[in-house]
Amino acid sequence: MADASLRTHRLHDLSHFGLRIVVGVMFIVHSIGKFDNGATGFFSSIGLPPEMALLIGLLELIGGILLIVGVLTRIAGSLLAIEMFVIMVYLKKLQSFSGKNGLELELLVFVILLTVIVLGPGRISISHIVKKIPRFVQ
Repeated sequence: MADASLRTHRLHDLSHFGLRIVVGVMFIVHSIGKFDNGATGFFSSIGLPPEMALLIGLLELIGGILLIVGVLTRIAGSLLAIEMFVIMVYLKKLQSFSGKNGLELELLVFVILLTVIVLGPGRISISHIVKKIPRFVQ
């Protein structure tokens, strides 16, 4: 019985870590393009100040790293979830769920980020190893 419980906990920890890695890597990869001059043109074309490209790029880069290593995951997850929400409402305008401009990917990432915010960093994280970071911030 204890062996099955231990396996369940390990599977839970690994799956939680896997979610953090996948979303973190995705944000890091998407952040790279925002440091290019082309991103400032895109931001201007959608009515945002071009300087936002750098700010959002830094948010995605730093937030992605924090999610992967498991430090300040709730804060990073919250900021990235806000970004996803703004994309769904402002950029996609909640037009359609699927298709070329569908918001299914943004919605999926948003829900994963909400899961990370609720669950925290998990046991496979620097926050769990250090144990000095307040739980509500982890």
